[in-house]
Amino acid sequence: MNRHRIALFLPSLRGGGAERVMVNLAKAFAKNNFQVDMVLAQAEGPYLSQIPSDIRIVNLNASRVALSLFPLAKYLRKNKPFALISALNHANIIAILAAKASLSKTRIFVTEHSTLSRSLLHPANFRTKLMPFFMKLFYPMADHVIAVSNGVADDLSKTLNFPRSKIEVIYNPIVTDDLFQKANEEVDHPWFKNKQHPVILAVGRLTEAKDYPTLIKAFYHVRKQKEAKLVILGDGEKREELLNLVKDMGLEQDVDIIGFVQNPYAYMKRCSVFVLSSKWEGLPTVLVEALACGANVISTDCPSGPREILENGKYGRLVRVGDEKGLAKEILKKLEYKKGKYGNHSYKLFTDIEVFKNYFKLFM
Repeated sequence: MNRHRIALFLPSLRGGGAERVMVNLAKAFAKNNFQVDMVLAQAEGPYLSQIPSDIRIVNLNASRVALSLFPLAKYLRKNKPFALISALNHANIIAILAAKASLSKTRIFVTEHSTLSRSLLHPANFRTKLMPFFMKLFYPMADHVIAVSNGVADDLSKTLNFPRSKIEVIYNPIVTDDLFQKANEEVDHPWFKNKQHPVILAVGRLTEAKDYPTLIKAFYHVRKQKEAKLVILGDGEKREELLNLVKDMGLEQDVDIIGFVQNPYAYMKRCSVFVLSSKWEGLPTVLVEALACGANVISTDCPSGPREILENGKYGRLVRVGDEKGLAKEILKKLEYKKGKYGNHSYKLFTDIEVFKNYFKLFM
């Protein structure tokens, strides 16, 4: 077993919070003199371009995550990494099974990035419904089960009837030197360039969890009282539904759903207000990134993460989930304020240095 080799396993590097976090984690290990392999069921997605040359990309060429089981086991037998860190529960199951099949001594770290009970209320498919059964069966076989927030850990324990004492909490490595460099780049968008009107920003996949309809309805109330613009960065299955809502509310000239962008940080640094409107989260990466970029922040008080990140409202306003009028009221208030200057106190726990230290403690 090679104590200096670490592997990170994911389905792909498509644009999502967990994928971005795992890229940052890989970079943090590489920066601290580990040999790092980014092992992917399918080597595709926009974050591939962000992998530096000192991190090896291992493509298992599996059309589905389940089909990566035996290629992953073969990789573990041949390369013998000290630890395999996986993310997303279906990939976590495959990581555990592959470790058993390989008969390797690689230590398995499975990470949970979302609130399981909430995901089960809106299952994307039949596999999602079955996932708790497989998690109950296989998670006890992992060397470490890691949750990205206390809220995720508490929910995971309750939903799976899994001992809370056996779940570690390690925040995501969100804030890096690269983030600050990218935040200083220019934004090629007229609303940010001419600065004629304040711009409200949201970032994240266009899914049920993010509850963009509430944000758009809140913006409708804001727009009746103040000239402003709304920009949403992200792709997803709800795109057409959201575009239709914007049209129905007569907001086409004031709302721009741009899609996925490689550098959301430059937008965060220049927006007037950053809003997270989610129904549920695990540890919302974008909220920490917005704080690090110096944005005025508003978030729903959803399970879980925002209350932890914002320290009960110290670093940004918290509003009830689905409360469009309450959200509009807080946006209007924030538009009147100058940006808060909290320094690094608001995001220190989420820096790659701090997170690496916490993982390294588990290696000892």
